[in-house]
Amino acid sequence: MPQRFPAPETRNPVILPDGTAHAATAFLQAVIDHPNIEVGRYAYYSPLSPVADAAGELAPYLFPGAPERLVIGCFAQLAHGVRFITASSNHPRRGISSYPFRIFDMLSAGAYMAENAATGDTVIGPDVWLGFGAMVLPGVTIGAGAIVGAGAVVAHDVPPYAVVAGNPAQVVRMRFGAPEVARLMDLAWWDWPVEAIRAALPALEAGDVAELARLAP
Repeated sequence: MPQRFPAPETRNPVILPDGTAHAATAFLQAVIDHPNIEVGRYAYYSPLSPVADAAGELAPYLFPGAPERLVIGCFAQLAHGVRFITASSNHPRRGISSYPFRIFDMLSAGAYMAENAATGDTVIGPDVWLGFGAMVLPGVTIGAGAIVGAGAVVAHDVPPYAVVAGNPAQVVRMRFGAPEVARLMDLAWWDWPVEAIRAALPALEAGDVAELARLAP
C-alpha cells in the first residue's frame, strides 16, 4: 500500500528514488487554467520534458471563448505527444472551399463558430489511458477505463473499458465483459474518497470487480 498520495493540486507528484520530483509529470489541475478545459482530480500529463503551457500543447486549437470544451476526467493518464484536435480546428465544410476566409475578421465568423459548435465537446472519461502520441479528433467521447494505444488516431467514440489502436482507431478488445463493465460504471470508483480508493487498491490492481464492489464506501 502506498504510504503517500499527493493532493490533486500538486504540480509534480512523482518523487524519484533520489528524492527529487519528476519535473515533467504534472497533475493537470495544477498546470491548466483555461476557461474551455475542465480537468478532473489526479488526471496527469507526462511529456518527455516539462512544458510551459500544458493547455496549449495538449489542445493547440482550443481558444478561450471557443464554442466547444475539452473535458478530461478524474485519474486520466496522458503520455507524451497526446493531442486533442478540438472542434475549433475545423475549417468550413459546407461550401465549395474549405479556406477559412473569415478567421481574419472574427466578427464575421459566426457561421464558422456555429458549425464548430455543432461538432460538440471532446470528452475523456475517468481512468482513461492515452498512449504515446495518441490523437483525439473533434467531438469524440472516450469512455471510462478505456486504453488508447500509442499513435492511435481516435476519430469516433470509444466505449468504456475498450482497448483501441490504429488509424483510425478500432476496438482491439474489451478489458471486461459487459456485466462487469456495467458494474464498474455503477461503482464509479474514481468518485470515491481517496482513502477508500487506497483501501481498494489491491482489488483495483487485481481486476477483482466483486471485491471492489464489496469495498465500496
